[in-house]
Amino acid sequence: MTQTDEVFKALADPSRRLLLDSLNSRNGQSLRDLCAELSMARQSVSKHLAVLEAANLITTVWRGREKLHYLNAEPINAIADRWINQYDRARVQTLADLKIALESEPMSNSPAFVYTTYIRTTPERLWQAITDPAFSNRYMGHALVSDFKKGSSYVWSDCTGLEIEDSEQVILESEPYRRLAFTFHTFVPELTALGLAEDVVKKAASERRSKVSFDIEPADDGQVKLTVIHDDFPPESTVRELISGGWPWKLANLKSELELA
Repeated sequence: MTQTDEVFKALADPSRRLLLDSLNSRNGQSLRDLCAELSMARQSVSKHLAVLEAANLITTVWRGREKLHYLNAEPINAIADRWINQYDRARVQTLADLKIALESEPMSNSPAFVYTTYIRTTPERLWQAITDPAFSNRYMGHALVSDFKKGSSYVWSDCTGLEIEDSEQVILESEPYRRLAFTFHTFVPELTALGLAEDVVKKAASERRSKVSFDIEPADDGQVKLTVIHDDFPPESTVRELISGGWPWKLANLKSELELA
């Protein structure tokens, strides 16, 4: 069964759609939270979550002893990109609405952004694409320039030549081919040249610095599982709103470029 088959199978069940609706209303819930909100038996919820996770419609993150569940829009993006322009829009309106719902999470609590994708590549090539500026600028439109040692700083640059250097831009963890974590880049006035409004840049710059992690895991069929977590946002975060649109585009392009290479 292909991943697309898994997605349609998962979405066919109304109980699983209720779980997705619940996570869309409040992302990052535990199994206990979901059971309480939907008045469903723990065993039933566990089985439905397993199907949703197998379809990559949700992804999970451990916080201490608690396993939290997050919506993952990547499979819906892939289906929409493949078919949305090939059929009459009315026939796929439900799919389009779900895609929008998954990408438009409520911002009141500024939850963590969690995105999982499967890429037909190797951990070594994926690591290179993330850490080698020659590749990451081409694949994601930006690069981190660093020696990628824990505690080192990095320079953020993009394909237009803009460079952002700040001693608080730090590599937090670095395990080649497995995990990279770092503090997010500083928001500087020059970012308005990339299309960001001046007031948006000022709001983003006033927030505490958020954090990003890339987790790389070998998967079946010659694929690699990449999970990106961007978190530590303040309530009503402007940065959270900005990155929720940026990361899906960057990661979809990364996947496409690596699989075409």
